[in-house]
Amino acid sequence: MTYISDVLYWISTGLLVPVVLVLIFLFVRALVLLGAFFGRYQAMRRDEALLRRPLENLTPENLDDFEKLLPSNSTDPTVGYMQRLFEARRSPARIEHILSDVEIASDKELSLSVTLAKMGPTVGLMGTLIPMGPALVGLAAGDIASMAYNMQVAFATTVVGLFASAIGFLTKQTTQRWQMRRMSDLELVASLLIENNKKDTQPCDAAE
Repeated sequence: MTYISDVLYWISTGLLVPVVLVLIFLFVRALVLLGAFFGRYQAMRRDEALLRRPLENLTPENLDDFEKLLPSNSTDPTVGYMQRLFEARRSPARIEHILSDVEIASDKELSLSVTLAKMGPTVGLMGTLIPMGPALVGLAAGDIASMAYNMQVAFATTVVGLFASAIGFLTKQTTQRWQMRRMSDLELVASLLIENNKKDTQPCDAAE
């Protein structure tokens, strides 16, 4: 039994460096995600101010006027998808395909936030528990310096893991709300395009 315990201790101790490296990686990704998040927020806020009122008053009759309002240099994905919808206005099948692409892209957009929210606490907890063993050994041997160092590592990994998790959770919640708004707007535009397309084809059918 002592041999098995020693093996487990060696394994857990050997995992400390990989765990710390993973935490550093998650921390860097969280910072990058936060920067991209604020950049996306600025783009959405700018386009929202331009398009919100026209969207609320959108009808099949003023679709062409709305298309002209779409900024060509926008970094907001919503604007890009709207432009794709207008390009596919004559094909309901392509419109449905674009909406499906939006759902797939939305799931991919959330992947990093979900990973941070779930992996941050898990890896942080591992980084907390692993140094506790050497800290207890140091305490039993009267090596206070060793115990203090390991406790410092334990607390630091906890903080980093929780920070990455908090960034992931907050960006996930907010991004999901943005995606719901995006999907609502795109479905409105798609429905009006299909409705307008049907109106255009009805006179042709009647003439035949």
